[in-house]
Amino acid sequence: MGKGQAKSDYENVRNARILENQARLTSLGLHKTITELRSIASPAKPPKTHVRDYRKKVYELTSLRRSNRLKEITATATATAAVSKNPSFRRSERLRGKSGSLTGGESEERRPANAPLVDVRKSELQLSSESAAQRCNSKGRGSVYHPVFGIHCHLCRQKKLCGEEDCKRCGNLDMDQPCIGKTDCSVCHSSRGVLCRGCLKVRYGEELEEVRENRKWMCPHCIEEKGINPYWICNSSICLNKRNMAPTGAAVYRCQEMGYKSVAHLLMDELKLADKMPSL
Repeated sequence: MGKGQAKSDYENVRNARILENQARLTSLGLHKTITELRSIASPAKPPKTHVRDYRKKVYELTSLRRSNRLKEITATATATAAVSKNPSFRRSERLRGKSGSLTGGESEERRPANAPLVDVRKSELQLSSESAAQRCNSKGRGSVYHPVFGIHCHLCRQKKLCGEEDCKRCGNLDMDQPCIGKTDCSVCHSSRGVLCRGCLKVRYGEELEEVRENRKWMCPHCIEEKGINPYWICNSSICLNKRNMAPTGAAVYRCQEMGYKSVAHLLMDELKLADKMPSL
């Protein structure tokens, strides 16, 4: 009871002092000033302005007015774009020389992969005496690198001039002649069928002279696609990686030790053996 009585007495004294202070401020005119300062410090928020609703303007679906000159330009550009997208048009453009005519009189037949058409200057149509002397030092893969006339092999990917003495393309830089030191697939005529003498012998056990005489020679890709021999595959590192197979690397020494004719024969037996093994 004592604590409650003391608390109520304190509150009474406090309230009395508050009333005295307010009366004193009113007599001094300070109460109005405080109210004005508070109104200035926190002004009322201005009313929201009306925001106009955005509506997309829909134009009438009428044809645009075009002049006859613009119509002709648009029609010509559309026709040109349609023709340029045609694969046969792009192929024929690649076969065209600077004069605008097909080289060698080939209208429909594709150029072989070992005779690609290149655009060169007259200064590039001549080998240096040093390169001409070194060109035939190595017949396997060639010994002279040439960035323009060199045709890269699909396996070793070395863009070199071949070492064949009778090759007019690599010896005389005649772009209309095929490179006799590189193979060309009779079916696809693509870069996948371009092999040098060394890779053809080591990787597939074939001789370049026999491939030249066989006009129906096919690359391993086409042999597999046609189903002639599904185990006869390309053993380049690019193609083996696509098959999720480890590249063979220098497998030629392992093939010789095991008595295989080439790397392709070794892989062929390994694939046959893998098919015969029961799946786990």
